[in-house]
Amino acid sequence: MLIKALLVITAYLLGSIPFALIVGKVGYGIDIREHGSGNLGGTNTFRVLGVKAGLTVTIADILKGTLAASLPILFSVDIHPLFTGLFAVIGHTYPIFAQFRGGKAVATSAGVLLFYSPFLFVTMLAFFFLILYLSKYVSLSSMLTGVYAIVYSLIFTDDLPLLVVVTLLTLFIFYRHRANIKRILNKTEPKVKWL
Repeated sequence: MLIKALLVITAYLLGSIPFALIVGKVGYGIDIREHGSGNLGGTNTFRVLGVKAGLTVTIADILKGTLAASLPILFSVDIHPLFTGLFAVIGHTYPIFAQFRGGKAVATSAGVLLFYSPFLFVTMLAFFFLILYLSKYVSLSSMLTGVYAIVYSLIFTDDLPLLVVVTLLTLFIFYRHRANIKRILNKTEPKVKWL
């Protein structure tokens, strides 16, 4: 039981590593929470610091979810990988290392699924960029990709834990994007300019 608790705590701490804050302060000398949306995630990093920093943060946020989901396998502990992955997502969103002000759960959630279902991850990535190309909204693409993951899990798998977790993650992503939803409806949400 102690080992399981330690693994869950480790997953949360992994998720809590604020890569956007680290990259902003170490690489650019700024606190990204004071710029753009103030969000500690890849999208705000892209907007404020550019492509190189945005890619670095996004990939790091994905991989911490992947690593957290892999902990039960790495340490041969009987916990479902999606469970430890969920704690990484909580850590990313409410990081103990950044006053519990984190990102919107998208990249780290994707990282969890990269470990658990690589094919689903790849198709989600393709779907995300398709919606981004059509809409130019990162937030809308993120939310609809979550819906896609639910539909995929329902139709193409009989994996109940996967269905439950992607549903929870998608609902959480919608919750975290509630301000974006208002801006999309008001047509004030920023659009990407490189597509």
